[in-house]
Amino acid sequence: MAARRRKPRRPDARPSRDGGDEETGRGERIQKILAAAGVASRRASETLIRDGRVSVNGTIVSELGTRADPVRDRIEVDGEPIRRSGPRRHYVLNKPRGVVTTTRDPHAAHTVLELVPDHERLFPVGRLDAPSEGLLLLTNDGELAQAMLHPSFEVPRTYRVTVSGRVGEASLRRIRRGITLRGKRTAPCEASVVETQGDRTLLEMTLVEGRRRQIRELLRTLGHPVRKLLRTRFGPLRLRGLRAGQWRVVTPHEHAALERLRAHAEHTRRQ
Repeated sequence: MAARRRKPRRPDARPSRDGGDEETGRGERIQKILAAAGVASRRASETLIRDGRVSVNGTIVSELGTRADPVRDRIEVDGEPIRRSGPRRHYVLNKPRGVVTTTRDPHAAHTVLELVPDHERLFPVGRLDAPSEGLLLLTNDGELAQAMLHPSFEVPRTYRVTVSGRVGEASLRRIRRGITLRGKRTAPCEASVVETQGDRTLLEMTLVEGRRRQIRELLRTLGHPVRKLLRTRFGPLRLRGLRAGQWRVVTPHEHAALERLRAHAEHTRRQ
């Protein structure tokens, strides 16, 4: 009598770097899954992966090419399973001076998430350093965050900046053309004088890149230290009269504009 063959037991699928779990060859990149689940933007999700804070079916992953199945695989960040993506939520906050733009910081007195009531799984899009103020987008949509922040999409950011000294036309031309900071030239931007009072000048600047502390370093290099920095616009979003510390849900018109930007970014990536 022939021996009866036993059907092999299916092991837990392991994450793969070449197309999903090893049995099916399907899946999505881990950073895309995390962004869709509202854990963080794609860029921030890549940092989580590099830092070894992400696991798939109990296996720590640290390579950005890793793929997984968001339905079948158990994906965890810091030992906590990620949630299935739900409704996309977007809030506009007028960040006050002194509040840190991060989801958590043990050394900071306050973070921006403390200012909105429904902060679970929200994260800030783009940084404003602690002394800066103004418009900040809080969302659970990592794909939108990637579209807003990636330099290839050139999403404009407008600031009102009060600086020391009188800013002349020569300095404005240098700001508009761009200067070299830390070995890299800044992108051209719009800049104009709103008003001058005594030894202070109020500028309006519109940039399409978001390098860390770029405005402060640029203006300090030109001899005009920043006294106050307020962001008034980010893409289709505007403060619309929000006082410092106040927040609002995006309007239907703003929501539609954000969805168009998101769709355009997704279409561009697929080409």
